[in-house]
Amino acid sequence: MTTLNLADLTPGKPKRIEVDGVAVCVARVGDEVFAIGDACSHSDASLSEGDITEFRIECWLHGAEFDLRTGVALTLPAVEAVPTFDVKHDGTTITIQSKK
Repeated sequence: MTTLNLADLTPGKPKRIEVDGVAVCVARVGDEVFAIGDACSHSDASLSEGDITEFRIECWLHGAEFDLRTGVALTLPAVEAVPTFDVKHDGTTITIQSKK
């Protein structure tokens, strides 16, 4: 489990963190926060270096896009989803943990 302050997350700019030793890409879209596995399922590139458009994040290496809400691969060359993590809001505190 990892805790962040909402102010540490810039809307539209992903951030890499670790949750229980696993690299996680955290993204703020408006007032919502999403957490998915940081490694692109196609190339193992860091998704936290990619670009966010609405609820999509694009891998910087080959352009594969993933849904931040579900982890589902939306465009080729990726065909496999990336894992998602539980995100809890408590005021301005954000807690991210592995799904049980």
